[in-house]
Amino acid sequence: MAKLQILDHPLIQHKLSLIRQKDKGAKEFRELVEEIAMLMAYEVTRHLPLKEVEIETPVTTATTKMLEGKKLAVVAILRAGLGMVNGFVKLIPAARVGHIGLYRDPDTLEPVEYFSKLPQDVPEREIILIDPMLATGGSASAAISLLKNKGARLIKLVVLVAAPEGVERIQKDHPDIEIYTAALDQGLNDHAYIVPGLGDAGDRFFGTK
Repeated sequence: MAKLQILDHPLIQHKLSLIRQKDKGAKEFRELVEEIAMLMAYEVTRHLPLKEVEIETPVTTATTKMLEGKKLAVVAILRAGLGMVNGFVKLIPAARVGHIGLYRDPDTLEPVEYFSKLPQDVPEREIILIDPMLATGGSASAAISLLKNKGARLIKLVVLVAAPEGVERIQKDHPDIEIYTAALDQGLNDHAYIVPGLGDAGDRFFGTK
């Protein structure tokens, strides 16, 4: 069963409450989403391996620790996922960045791929798949399937807000995937919006509502 982790750090929860507020404009919304993403990146990368290195400080030589060089890729589900990219790459500048574009078929309501651009060495990288909202779970599940078809073996899904329906979909379709979220909300309304949620993250981020 997919493992769900709710990141309840006080700064994450505080900033999440701010972006939930409907009167936040696009500029402030963008800044807060980036800040939350950075804080989540800190939590999601706790497992990264370290190695001992010899360095020269202004005082003496010392044995300290640095990242061992594990290959990472941050993959955004378009378009709202773009809003979280900078928060991750500011902390992990060596990470490659990929993009997956999906739209919902108006008849079947199933996600359809329209764009995919990923690092060539996907099988060698740990993938952090990012999208602000995990609502029905359809897009995230399709993106995970696409990554697995490209050879990805280790994928973490990171979202700002999740609905139980979306979590259940990922747990059913991809029980090996770890899910990280800042909040598990009540559920979905008749229009498949997360309640209480934060509205359409893409429209609010890009100012297109």
